[in-house]
Amino acid sequence: MARATLASVAVILAWVGLYAVMPPPTTPYIFSESRRLGGAEYAWVPMEEISENLQRAAVAAEDANFCLHWGFDMDAIRAAIDEGAARGGSTISQQVAKNAFLWHGRSWLRKALEAVITPVMEALWPKRRVLEVYLNVAEFAPGVFGAEAAARHHFGISAADLSARQAALLAAVLPNPSERDASAPSAWVERRAAAIRDGAATIRADGRDACFAN
Repeated sequence: MARATLASVAVILAWVGLYAVMPPPTTPYIFSESRRLGGAEYAWVPMEEISENLQRAAVAAEDANFCLHWGFDMDAIRAAIDEGAARGGSTISQQVAKNAFLWHGRSWLRKALEAVITPVMEALWPKRRVLEVYLNVAEFAPGVFGAEAAARHHFGISAADLSARQAALLAAVLPNPSERDASAPSAWVERRAAAIRDGAATIRADGRDACFAN
């Protein structure tokens, strides 16, 4: 039992350490969706080729205190518990642990592995790397993964050229791209995107983008 535990820890450390410097060639979820849909759009680009508009918009939408926590936002978790299923409490770091290394779905095993991988990742990766991986593996439309594929799919441009409005629309579809569309936004998505633009401006003004912005 002890040997199996040590072997598991070694595998996690090696895998997380590898992705600190190497782009994930795929993820379990991208692989499963590609098989289900008969293909997937996924193109890795470095952080320098992702508009800072999208960097800030994603943080504003999903984890405004991204630069301030160590992987778990305890205030958000407590709020999620208080509000039940009305909101989520996962940070961007937790979402990267799930999206890059694990499978989707609800199970105690997956949550336990996420709870182990998240602090390991935070210890080994700089925050900028965490956000870089997040923006490259997040799903922005069914079968469309990462900022570059999303920008081309929705707007016909590269991720580097996303405007503040386009970036906010992409961030507004997270984390439910199967029911939200950035290129043909509903009134709800438009309102959500407007709020995200305000939030992105706020985190830029108060310095909560310091861990990832140039």
